[in-house]
Amino acid sequence: MKLILDTQITPDQESGVQTLLERDGCISCTITDAGQKVIGIVKKGSRKPEDYLGVPGIVQVLPVSTSHKLVSREFKTQDTRVAINNVVVGGDRIVVIAGPCAVESLDQAMTIAKQVKRYGAVLFRGGAYKPRSSPYSFQGLEEEGLKILARVREETGLGVVTEMTSPSQADLMEQYVDVVQIGARNMQNFELLKCVGKMKKPVVLKRGLAATIQEWLMSAEYIAAGGNTDIILCERGIRTFEPYTRNTLDLSAIPVLKKLTHLPIVIDPSHATGIREKVSPMARAAVAAGADALMIEVHHDPDNALSDGPQSLYPEQFGRLMRDIYTIAPVVGKQLDFDYLKKSELIHDLDENAVKTAAFIGEFGAYSHKAALAYFGDDITPVPMKGFKEIFAAVAAGRAEYGVIPLENSLSGSIHENFDLLQEYDLKIIGEITIRIQHALIAHKGAVKDNIKQVLAPPPALTQCSNYLDQYPWMERIPVAATSQAVKQVKDSNDAGFAAIASTMAAKMFDMQILDESIEDDPRNYTRFAVIAKEYKGRKKVAKTSVIFSTGNKPGALFEVMKIFSKYDVNLVKLESRPIHGKPWEYMFYADLEADIEKNELAPMRGLLEEKTETFRVLGRY
Repeated sequence: MKLILDTQITPDQESGVQTLLERDGCISCTITDAGQKVIGIVKKGSRKPEDYLGVPGIVQVLPVSTSHKLVSREFKTQDTRVAINNVVVGGDRIVVIAGPCAVESLDQAMTIAKQVKRYGAVLFRGGAYKPRSSPYSFQGLEEEGLKILARVREETGLGVVTEMTSPSQADLMEQYVDVVQIGARNMQNFELLKCVGKMKKPVVLKRGLAATIQEWLMSAEYIAAGGNTDIILCERGIRTFEPYTRNTLDLSAIPVLKKLTHLPIVIDPSHATGIREKVSPMARAAVAAGADALMIEVHHDPDNALSDGPQSLYPEQFGRLMRDIYTIAPVVGKQLDFDYLKKSELIHDLDENAVKTAAFIGEFGAYSHKAALAYFGDDITPVPMKGFKEIFAAVAAGRAEYGVIPLENSLSGSIHENFDLLQEYDLKIIGEITIRIQHALIAHKGAVKDNIKQVLAPPPALTQCSNYLDQYPWMERIPVAATSQAVKQVKDSNDAGFAAIASTMAAKMFDMQILDESIEDDPRNYTRFAVIAKEYKGRKKVAKTSVIFSTGNKPGALFEVMKIFSKYDVNLVKLESRPIHGKPWEYMFYADLEADIEKNELAPMRGLLEEKTETFRVLGRY
């Protein structure tokens, strides 16, 4: 069972609850779930559940019916996020772990690590202890392999993941690596599970060759019961009657696990298929099915690999796979961030007095809030604001380090106010992120669609859901500033006749009922957000430049500027005109270029642009 503690519980009351549980012989675990402290009792004492209701500080007692109690969704409703240095597994960003099956030498490991990092991997995998089917196969470099992994982390900044095969290796693992992996053959090695349960390292727990999902979760329970709840479940294929592939990748396990447990899920398509050509298709399918992370074997010379060469991707193949995942991820509400590590390092290196916040419009649960989380993860605290101008002013004044603003929607077009504010404020665009917009109809619990009289939403959301709303002509459409604000107004109204159009995230945050999901007219509904700041600190690869410029009011002036871009083979992915404040019928042009305008070879182009324009300003490079 689990005890829900009062949000206003005092330290003395909490201490009294813990003392009572210890005196009763209970084994318990304390977590925070949905903003409330929860104590899970995994070994019951002499008291009945109702006996705890009279204890000061306890407001509710709920049963947990599953045998996998601590890792169950019943015990913890919110998804667990496992932090590995600056990387978080289980958030909105897809985490990719890549590297060779086995560490063979320092040169081999370092070569592969640098290549997979270049293509976007954020953690490095490599076996130092290799449990093999044959006693004559390569068994790993053991401690020397661990030392090589530590060198890789030191030189590349990639956290390292490796397999632990015996409790006797615990001290070495604590010393050298960031994540401990329990292999498929050891999934039910209970002494090993108890050992890693006492360690302070995150654990990747692979599914056994013929294990059921329930058996797998019970193995995770062994680790959690030992005190270590930083567990990542890894599906790596199970043994079936089909001999064509090495194993059968059970992708159906992903949605099943999402319902049964709060733990994040990583998919290993390399061991699942055993065939290089099959790895990428299954990795793409895993992301589409909702996986939080991927573990991919990569080798620069797989024909001469000492272990699992036939299933290892060449680095270039891995790079193509990463670009595919980048495209697929937003469809399922996630992101692949090629600047994940650099961005996290930058934020963690900010002055301790820096305001580590990102301002967004609306309330918590807004699409702008979701964009901020997808871009920054847990590194930055999102701060809601009422208007776009307030966001720009806060960043300009240093009250917020970053601002997250929508620039354009694939269906309803540009958000012109923000293009005008980019003219007005001397701020830089330092990044962008595109998220899929999936609208839901949200109302009070127990509300019925037929009784909804008014629907609140910002005008673009009402437009994007017009076909759906046309089916309910009695619903009056009420425009508001932001989707999350609409949900808040409906919540505060206490009127079952009101509904809002917003994200499912907003519904959960305000504890409201979702009457219908995916009600937008076109599923190809995406919004592009820009991240603004006073300046960009740090260096990174630049793929895009945003500029604004004005031309003289004469025939062919814009054409002359366009010729310059054509001459230097620079593609414009956006060109939009906006009126210049205080100058009727004169216009400023906003352009996005697929190039880094500060590259040396483009210096002559910039010179010509400044010559042919009346004003020219770089808004951002990202």
